[in-house]
Amino acid sequence: MRQRRVVQVAVRVQETAPLDARGKPDQAVLQIKYRRVRILPPIGKSKCYPALKLWVIHAEEAAKPQGRKKISWKLVTDLPIRSRHDAVEKIEWYAGRWKIETFHKILKSGCKAEDSKLRTAQRLTNLISIFCIVSWRIFWMTMINRAEPEAPPARMLTKTEIRLLDGAVRSPPGKSKTRPNYLTKLARLGGYLARAGDPPPGNTVIWRGLSRLRDIEIGAKIASGCG
Repeated sequence: MRQRRVVQVAVRVQETAPLDARGKPDQAVLQIKYRRVRILPPIGKSKCYPALKLWVIHAEEAAKPQGRKKISWKLVTDLPIRSRHDAVEKIEWYAGRWKIETFHKILKSGCKAEDSKLRTAQRLTNLISIFCIVSWRIFWMTMINRAEPEAPPARMLTKTEIRLLDGAVRSPPGKSKTRPNYLTKLARLGGYLARAGDPPPGNTVIWRGLSRLRDIEIGAKIASGCG
């Protein structure tokens, strides 16, 4: 073990860790340490496997936060860490992992891509391409509501979807035209209870709500003779 550095970096928690208990973004100051280590193979296998030269990064929150768990990450990589920039870069890469996993969860559990019965690679490719667009939309709708709550509902919903949500779910007084209210309406179609102490809607209730809204839209077209 030769090299070791300690730096402090201000990091937005919504980019690197779960939000607090009420789903609100927070900010944290992380103390980052990194060191190069040499890992020997197990005894008896030294002739089969070489020693590994790795870098260990330890990112820990300097102060104890309120309303959420303290950030404490230990990352091991074979990529060289020779500066503060390198260490922060690898932490930012890791911070994007949960977004990728959430996208895959929507793709597999929400769209049920693994349950398709298609028998050719080309058909499966076409289906997954469509599912990726749907999964991205669900994930984007969930996250944009937290990042830009004041944006108009038309940024995430069509005029028809807004009209159907107005007819299917009542709005609280004074909140009829806000984007968070429409996302809550959509989530309520998916089973979200919208109680005062509940965190913001997650991906699961959003994809369930969007699926129900699609069924309602098909029914409305049939009823109007446009199906």
